[in-house]
Amino acid sequence: MMMAGKFESEGGATFMISVAAELAGMHAQTLRTYDRLGLVTPQRTSGGGRRYSARDVEVLREIQRLSQEEGVNLAGIKRIIDLSNQVDALQQRVRELQTEVDNVPHRRSGELVPVPRTSALVVWQPRRKRNAD
Repeated sequence: MMMAGKFESEGGATFMISVAAELAGMHAQTLRTYDRLGLVTPQRTSGGGRRYSARDVEVLREIQRLSQEEGVNLAGIKRIIDLSNQVDALQQRVRELQTEVDNVPHRRSGELVPVPRTSALVVWQPRRKRNAD
């Protein structure tokens, strides 16, 4: 469904480049440049048109803030975005692992607990020689 440059998709509303540019306070050509540089990656229509999500618009506003208010260059902004994405992914993984831990039945101290199979490290130590008396 289309309404003044706004489209509805499975992931929520998306915006044509002109609308996204207006929402972010930028020129559409700037959005194209940021797409080429990998700072923001909008969805694409079957015809190749860009469709920006509300999250993309937030990222564009943050790029503008970092550039204009903080004086960060585009390479620095890309690094900040990449690191932020890594932190988000790690936080999600921590939440997943915490859920797994929370779902393990509580055990008494000293009780054997099954551990999922993973790579294991085995340390071998030779026996000590006995003294011949």
